[in-house]
Amino acid sequence: MNEHQRKLEQLIEENRRLQRENKRLEEKLNAALDGTGLCLWEQHVPTGKLTIFNMEWGQMLGYSSQELEATVDIWKSKLHPDDYQKVVGALEDHLSGKTSSYQVIHRMLHKNGSHSWVSDRGRVVEFDSQGQPLRMMGTHIDITQEKRYELELAKLASSDPLTGVLNRAKLEQEFHALNQADAPQNAALIFIDLDDFKAVNDQLGHRSGDALLIQVARRLSEIAPDNTLVARMGGDEFVLLSHQTSWQTLNTFVETLLEWGKHAIPLENGVANIGFSIGVCQFTTPYTEFNLLYNLADQAMYQIKKQGKHGVAFVQAN
Repeated sequence: MNEHQRKLEQLIEENRRLQRENKRLEEKLNAALDGTGLCLWEQHVPTGKLTIFNMEWGQMLGYSSQELEATVDIWKSKLHPDDYQKVVGALEDHLSGKTSSYQVIHRMLHKNGSHSWVSDRGRVVEFDSQGQPLRMMGTHIDITQEKRYELELAKLASSDPLTGVLNRAKLEQEFHALNQADAPQNAALIFIDLDDFKAVNDQLGHRSGDALLIQVARRLSEIAPDNTLVARMGGDEFVLLSHQTSWQTLNTFVETLLEWGKHAIPLENGVANIGFSIGVCQFTTPYTEFNLLYNLADQAMYQIKKQGKHGVAFVQAN
């Protein structure tokens, strides 16, 4: 074997060794990345072709590698419609040089009809001779469980734990947001107190009382006018915040509720005979004093209590 052949074989063997080491490193990287639910990708910008280094991103959405081709157009087709403009806009802003990186949290459509939450990050790593983006690299992380946990915490913080409607803190927050609108709006705060609720608790038990409150909350949500939020203040008191509604619409709502209250409501261990004392305080936005409106609606409701219950009183805030 001459010197030239010997060097050639050494080079071939060295190349094989490097390939084996590279394969082992890739296997270690894949194992580490797959364990975190992280997808490492590279995009060839001119063609839109995606190269996935450790796992098929389609697997996150319930697809096999044969079902979903790795291209930017296919990826775009799986973006949640409500997030599409935000995501594509963020990508285009980075490719045009408006931002130093691409970073966005969004939803993607799953094969089973649900959606998954992902965190996307990326950056252009190579430009062509004209300075145009040629190659981009980034990560695609499934954060569905974390996002659902976050949303559930937010829901718990803003809703009544028994009935699922809003709590007082969230209703006040929505009230102040409503008053940030530029154009004035007709609105109303509706205070509803259940008549004879204590008798239900005394005769049928607190479990039945809770079941009744759940039924009332559900009914209020069903028949409330559009652009109306339903909240439980505690006990047997509910308050609704309604905007862009006419007096006729509000009157139809309370008449429907009062008619429903004339009939016995079936429960597991009996029936509940209740009524509704209602105070409606109408106002025009912007109106910053929530407590003042609340007290006016509360006072109107108590006038109905004094007059024999199960009725409605309308007042106008100055």
